[in-house]
Amino acid sequence: MNKNVNAVKEIGMKIVFLAAACVSIAAVVLICLFLFVSGIPAIAEIGAGSFLLGSRWKPLSGLYGIFPMIVGSLYVTAGAVLIGVPIGILTAVYLAEFCRPSVYRILKPAIELLAGIPSIVYGFFGLMVIVPEVQRIFGTSGKGVLSASVLLGIMILPTVIGVTEAAVRAVPGNYYEGSLALGATHERSVFRVMIPAAGSGIVAGVVLGIGRAIGETMAVIMVAGNQAVIPKNVLSGVRTMTANIVLEMGYAADLHRDALIATAVVLLVFILLINLSFSLLKGRNL
Repeated sequence: MNKNVNAVKEIGMKIVFLAAACVSIAAVVLICLFLFVSGIPAIAEIGAGSFLLGSRWKPLSGLYGIFPMIVGSLYVTAGAVLIGVPIGILTAVYLAEFCRPSVYRILKPAIELLAGIPSIVYGFFGLMVIVPEVQRIFGTSGKGVLSASVLLGIMILPTVIGVTEAAVRAVPGNYYEGSLALGATHERSVFRVMIPAAGSGIVAGVVLGIGRAIGETMAVIMVAGNQAVIPKNVLSGVRTMTANIVLEMGYAADLHRDALIATAVVLLVFILLINLSFSLLKGRNL
């Protein structure tokens, strides 16, 4: 009797897990379907070349070129990666291999708290602290690629640190012990053995950080300057694809609205390419 009850429970839980997985897949499919069905006709009407490579975004004049927003998104994301990834990886290694338990109990919750801070609060911090400092140091308006990159670099830290730390801790202990047995120091064992062994996990953290950076909206709007032009340098104002959608979707209509949805399609393709690249890299490492 107990065996039959357990068998029924096991089958029931399998059905529940399968249903949950199907709902997740269906949600992704429906989102992609909506975006492509609504956005592809707009790209076809505007012209793929004019839409993707056009340098002027003036909906009132019928100009829908999102190339400045694509460049802006790439610049800001690249800057965030250059700032946040090295700090995140080194912090994760410190937490996993060098940090004393008493210090860890303070640092770990503080880092996890960063992940729970709303984007608008980050944006307000950037507007009140980062922008004035950039303005004071460089003599510009303060709003631009540099400010947005610094802010996003801070925002991706919890993601990069959390995933990287888990990857380093998941490395089998005999790797480290074998390195010590061969005469390597603690530092050399960590940086020459543990970190390379956790390579795919570290890459996963970087990819998730990139996804967070390229998809961020509210914080970027507050510090980037929101100028729909190709930035000349890191101090120039910039508008990202996400910012472009949020700023104009409230009053957009007809082709203008469809062009914004098409911008979301381009953003989705960027995310899919990033994830695909990670999957290929992970498969090659395996």
